[in-house]
Amino acid sequence: MNPGSESEAVSLFNEVKGGVEESGEIKVIICPPSVYLNEFKEKGSLILGAQNVFYEDKGAYTGEVSPMMLKDLGCQYVIVGHSERRKHLSETDSMINLKLKKTLESGLTPILCVGEDILTREKGIDEVKRFIQKELDEDLKGIDLNLILIAYEPIWAIGTGKPCSPKEAEEIFLFIRSYLKKEVPILYGGSVTDENSEGYVKTAKMDGLLIGGASLKPLQFLQIIKTAEL
Repeated sequence: MNPGSESEAVSLFNEVKGGVEESGEIKVIICPPSVYLNEFKEKGSLILGAQNVFYEDKGAYTGEVSPMMLKDLGCQYVIVGHSERRKHLSETDSMINLKLKKTLESGLTPILCVGEDILTREKGIDEVKRFIQKELDEDLKGIDLNLILIAYEPIWAIGTGKPCSPKEAEEIFLFIRSYLKKEVPILYGGSVTDENSEGYVKTAKMDGLLIGGASLKPLQFLQIIKTAEL
């Protein structure tokens, strides 16, 4: 839920848009709060996405946003299963599976978030892999893997200032790629900054980044994009 006003959102968007138009060919997807989406139809080279979606096209679901609504506003991507929604809004894997199916039916590309909490991480890497495997198994039932992106976001690293090391991230990247047996694009998310982003792209060989707090700081965000281009 950032930034807190429409004027701030527009200012932030324009700063990022101006910087990206001067950069190379990195694909930059912006996912603002849904109440601001209509302001960003003139998005230049940026690609528009949403932070969440419901699993029906229409109906008596007060407060929800359908995939068709998002598509009408110019969205191409949507984040599904973010850890904050799993934690604070009790989203289950079965709900996430329905969201993925409806998102794909609507022609949008989902970015599925998976990742472990600190208690799981403290039990060791084998337990982490079991945890993520369970999420993948339940979330991806009946899903065409050729049409999605996956974001590995260790919950213990999100907004904590304690990012997962590139070596740890690479191990999970390789595990997911091996388990799915598909060249699904895999992103890393969790306390990404302009100081550590290069490690995830170059050392961990991630296909991209899911950026949280740093995306609210235009100069830092644009520097991360430049780092990815090098």
